[in-house]
Amino acid sequence: MTAVATVGVLIRPDPCGPARPARPARPARPGAGATLDAVEAGAADATRDRRLVERVVAGDETALAALYDVWAAYVYTLALRTCRDRALAEDVTQEVFLHLWQRADEFDATRATLRTWLGMLTHRRSVDRVRREEARRAREDRDHRRTTVVAHAVDDEALDAVAAGDLALALASLPPPQRSCIELAYFEGQTFKEVAASLGIPEGTAKSRIRLALAKLADALEGPRA
Repeated sequence: MTAVATVGVLIRPDPCGPARPARPARPARPGAGATLDAVEAGAADATRDRRLVERVVAGDETALAALYDVWAAYVYTLALRTCRDRALAEDVTQEVFLHLWQRADEFDATRATLRTWLGMLTHRRSVDRVRREEARRAREDRDHRRTTVVAHAVDDEALDAVAAGDLALALASLPPPQRSCIELAYFEGQTFKEVAASLGIPEGTAKSRIRLALAKLADALEGPRA
């Protein structure tokens, strides 16, 4: 997992990494005594969390790191249940602790424990992340289908136009940036990502140039038959 960076602080990237030695468990006592111990331990943890959050509000980066040590595995596990993807769960964990660093004053210890507050925040961020990922995939699928349809049209026209030299003329009429993308994608078989890397441009820019170039080629090759 990529580390979460705060001002001058790197939070350890793996919330599920080697755990710190656990405190020795208190000897179990029967009956109500065991319940009382659990209540006391919970109260002590709540007090610890409240004080650490107060220090985070004051800008104490070591307090944020301490809270990360305590709660990162819990946040990551919750995120993974919703996202079902380790990379997305890691991103959500980063977002949650960045939010804690930037907006710790939103936590109200009189209304909820930090565990509950982090759990609610993690759930919201996980759902948002899943929705954004689904939207991104749907958008890429639509772009791929559109590009494939136009590419097939261009391929059909190109087969008929090669002998007459129409394709070469159509390519020559393209702006150089679009022509370079088309040459790499359709004559060298490169993917969008490879085209972008070859030309040193963002992948989205490569996709846009190829779509525009394909549309122009289709228009140019259809023109003489109109």
